[in-house]
Amino acid sequence: MVQVKPKLIAMLAGAVLLAAGAVYLIGRGGGNPDDGATLSGSAAALNAAATGEVANFRASPPMALPEVAFVDAGGKERTLADFRGKLVLLNLWATWCGPCREEMPALDRLEGRMGGDRFQVVALSVERNGLGLAAAFLKEVGTEHLALFNDPTGKANFTFKAFGLPTTLLISPEGEEIGRMVGPAHWDSEDAQALIEAALASY
Repeated sequence: MVQVKPKLIAMLAGAVLLAAGAVYLIGRGGGNPDDGATLSGSAAALNAAATGEVANFRASPPMALPEVAFVDAGGKERTLADFRGKLVLLNLWATWCGPCREEMPALDRLEGRMGGDRFQVVALSVERNGLGLAAAFLKEVGTEHLALFNDPTGKANFTFKAFGLPTTLLISPEGEEIGRMVGPAHWDSEDAQALIEAALASY
């Protein structure tokens, strides 16, 4: 009987995990920047608009999102269905996440410039029972336009398969994910605003 060494087993297991990770990235549109060329219509237009400061954004065909409940500043339960009819930039963040803290003022400026009946930035704190922490932080950095939202369960990032913070999802007026970006961005930049304009024109 042939004996397989533990070291070889570990190497084979690692290879399987790497392959699975590659499949996940390809499925999420996180591979080659030219992947968008195989998409058609609105998704291709979004990938073409994702340049400069938002070059890491990856569009995808519209995908249904799981239901997630969170609370607003007054403790009222909300869901993404409350924003139906608007293009939503859903930013998942936490006060302990350095890059999240750095990009929050830019998200606030983006909301101030483009927020309205057709578009809204929804910055969702994913700290467990972190409503007070999030409120204190937003006050500290001087936000003027962002509404306060918190997931008291702290599970939204897992539910949305956001395996790193910050992660930002672009959600269509129909409530479907149409793209995402992992990591921080200068969301008040001309590049980011051009991306949002392209989404507004496409959906």
